[in-house]
Amino acid sequence: MEMVIGLTFPGELKDEAIICQLCKKFDISLNIVEASFSTYSGWAILGVDGQEQELKKAFEFLRSKGINIENIKTAA
Repeated sequence: MEMVIGLTFPGELKDEAIICQLCKKFDISLNIVEASFSTYSGWAILGVDGQEQELKKAFEFLRSKGINIENIKTAA
């Protein structure tokens, strides 16, 4: 399943390699379309691709870290 998602990161995660962890922990591919991070917060737009079950696990991981996920586009 191919989709574009928007992520909003709380500031306390600024020193964690969250996007890197996504690739290592889950069998998904991703492309960083655009991103911006500061001391207080951050956001990223990612193109992600993978099996639906694997994406669900990756999204659960992100939510467990306090990251907000917005589905921008799902490929048909």
